Amino acid sequence: MRRRSGKKQKAAAVRLRHHADLTPPFEGAELVNATAGPEGELLVMWATRENAEALTAVTVVPDWASFADSRTAAPVSAQVSTYRPHLVRTVSIAEQSLAHSHVQPLPDGGVLLVGARCHWRDGVAESNAAVHDADGKLLRAGVLGDGIADVQTTLSGDIWVSYFDEGVYGNHGWGEEDGPAPIGSPGLIRFRPDLDPAWRYPYDGEFDAISDCYALNVTGDEAWAYYYMDFPIVRVRADAIAGWSTEVEGARALVVADDRVVLVGGYGEHRNRVVTGSIQGETLLADRPARLVMPDGQPVPRTATRVGRGSELHVVVGRRWLKLGFEDLATG
Repeated sequence: MRRRSGKKQKAAAVRLRHHADLTPPFEGAELVNATAGPEGELLVMWATRENAEALTAVTVVPDWASFADSRTAAPVSAQVSTYRPHLVRTVSIAEQSLAHSHVQPLPDGGVLLVGARCHWRDGVAESNAAVHDADGKLLRAGVLGDGIADVQTTLSGDIWVSYFDEGVYGNHGWGEEDGPAPIGSPGLIRFRPDLDPAWRYPYDGEFDAISDCYALNVTGDEAWAYYYMDFPIVRVRADAIAGWSTEVEGARALVVADDRVVLVGGYGEHRNRVVTGSIQGETLLADRPARLVMPDGQPVPRTATRVGRGSELHVVVGRRWLKLGFEDLATG
């Protein structure tokens, strides 16, 4: 990262802009999750309070850790709404069992749900991907693997999936003595609309293999990724990979514009850090970090959802949709 001499200065503030209030599709709806689509739209899953709790349930292992459940105890209903920036349509799904789902739009007005966790039990993998049409009818189901960090679709219906460490190295039966190799071992996979894999991130590329994909940004037919361990930024274009090393660690959102990028987030006190960089040769030349704040100057809450799609950063806080374009992020 570029260093400057002189007295240490407080990082400049980059203020988010209010984009829209997320009006729920029915009274009493609870927001389950939200993410951005390929055209800058926002996809939000809503459910009743009881169903929302089921869709976000975790299993606590005493004196050790907690794990996100892969499925609900019984099928529950949910609704997926699209905002541009106001509510334009809702797909009602009468019964589904995928917990902790990533939601993405499909070209025909349907939606894709992908559960983050997927068990291998007794020689069988749980189905954790479901394609629903615009009327909510289930068209097909499939297995995309365990440990899914993010899912982003293209306008043509391709599905990019990134994986965190448990999806790469194995858990929940994957990678164990009597189980198969983890589907997510490459760390980044492009699936076709029929849910079959079309491309996998190579292990023998110029940069090290992906251990944990921290940020994914699919724009047009390109996919950009930023990952642990050495935190390079890579771009996949027509299945060819280009990459650039960085000294920025722990970011959780990536925004791109031609040969410039913005990395948002970091470890600990850097969770609202904003680093703008220019791609020069084989490295990212980074500017002085700034800090992301709410429109009123307050810190962005830890519970906020941050998603980079193309040249925009989307942030969801409660039922507020906030957004900034690349130039506003870069000039903070």
